[in-house]
Amino acid sequence: MSLLPASILILAGGRGQRMGGRDKGLVEWRGQPLVAQVQAAVRPLTDDLVISCNRNAPRYAQWADQLVADDQPDFPGPLAGILAGLAVARHDWVLLLPCDAPRIDAALALQLLAAAQASAGPVMARQGGYWQPLFSALPRRLLPALRQAWADGERSPRGALLPLGLTAVDFTEDDIRLANFNDPAALESAV
Repeated sequence: MSLLPASILILAGGRGQRMGGRDKGLVEWRGQPLVAQVQAAVRPLTDDLVISCNRNAPRYAQWADQLVADDQPDFPGPLAGILAGLAVARHDWVLLLPCDAPRIDAALALQLLAAAQASAGPVMARQGGYWQPLFSALPRRLLPALRQAWADGERSPRGALLPLGLTAVDFTEDDIRLANFNDPAALESAV
């Protein structure tokens, strides 16, 4: 079975509060910005790589086919970036990935996309029993339902997606491909 074409949305629009306000996607690890490492892993899988960023757009442009910013000011959270990305995606399926997980590989991305295609609905990574909402594959047709969830006050990607028939893609607790570098300590302790 060959996979349907998919857009890839890298979420890099956060405030970076736990990184001291730094733009997390541009923080370097092993000599490269985090977002560059995520992009390199998945670039061969799509002709539509979208980066959600709310600042430093000229720097992010080198890694993307399209850039989007949140419709709302003041860094309203990842669900805002997901809404913006789904609105511009060129394909019917969109793979969501965070900018701060540089150990992502193509196999992980393909696993999520294959599961989404098999289920014909949204899938989300679940690691050790915990949902990982920024590792998901969604059909664009969910955009109206997600916009409604936003209008109803939902700000959590997990909270918005769970009622929509979400399927889990389970990963082991020690799968480092899903490890996020949320703060300087995580970055420094990463091998």
